[in-house]
Amino acid sequence: MKKGVLVSVLLITLFFLIPVLFVGLPDKSEKTWTESGETAEDSEQKPLTQLEQEEREKSIPVFRSETETVEQMNLEEYVAGVVASEMPAEFEMEALKAQALTARTYAAKQMASPAEINLPEGALVTDTPMHQVYQSEEELKEKWGEDYEWKMDKVKEAVLATAGQVLTFEGQPITAAFFSTSNGYTENAEDYWQNSEPYLQSVESPWDKGSPRYENVTRIPVEELEQTLGVSLQNGEAGTILSRTDGNRVEELELGDQTFNGREIREKLELDSADFSITREGNNVIFSTKGWGHGVGMSQYGADGMAKEGKNYREIVKHYYKGVEISSLS
Repeated sequence: MKKGVLVSVLLITLFFLIPVLFVGLPDKSEKTWTESGETAEDSEQKPLTQLEQEEREKSIPVFRSETETVEQMNLEEYVAGVVASEMPAEFEMEALKAQALTARTYAAKQMASPAEINLPEGALVTDTPMHQVYQSEEELKEKWGEDYEWKMDKVKEAVLATAGQVLTFEGQPITAAFFSTSNGYTENAEDYWQNSEPYLQSVESPWDKGSPRYENVTRIPVEELEQTLGVSLQNGEAGTILSRTDGNRVEELELGDQTFNGREIREKLELDSADFSITREGNNVIFSTKGWGHGVGMSQYGADGMAKEGKNYREIVKHYYKGVEISSLS
């Protein structure tokens, strides 16, 4: 065959062959989903469905305590403000995602069945610890200063990765309680709030030892303690712990001629935790605590510790909330 004819044949063959080769390559416009449920491609490449659009447009009325006004906020923007306020942005991304999921779930539960608390002008939540702490982007700019951009970008990434997801038990949003630092275990809901929830039961949380508030010591003058609790202590008396809960927090304590539960002592004396031991040094009573917070639900430092070990946010929330599902907000 002549050289010119051979070249022509090869060109014709390649012309038909190249499209065939490209048929097997993945379409870059299609989203691929990771094990954690995130999209591998930019979500803006695909038009939003009506359901997704409705979820993005959901809003929640929030009572702003400083201005004493009610603001109607986009739900996902509200969640971002809660995550930024409730968890350090320095935490691992998977811990921030877990926090975003709890914040959205808390809001969803209030939207589905508002708590019987008198709030002005129909607000469903406040921006205080009564519900969830929320700060606006302007407030966070003032708080974070030059760190604002990277911190807010990280928080928004966590919120976007879990957008529209809530924690449910038997089809209903759960009470997504969380706190800072455990004593090594979380607490049964009934041991702190008296109301039992099957998904809020004591679990191990050994990751919390890295928290700066894992251990603390509080000294209280005897006279102040007697006045606060309405008791009278004898010389050298410090009190006797009668029993502890499954989460190793004080269940009952005898102090003077009265009996208290651990929650009462923690709240009245403003202790870090209801896991405490008591000693007496002269005119002071010494409370040595482990953990920080009520202890029910997800430990934030525990979540960060799990993330550092390679656990994703789904594994984190399912460790702290037993038997829950991750469901669509709709």
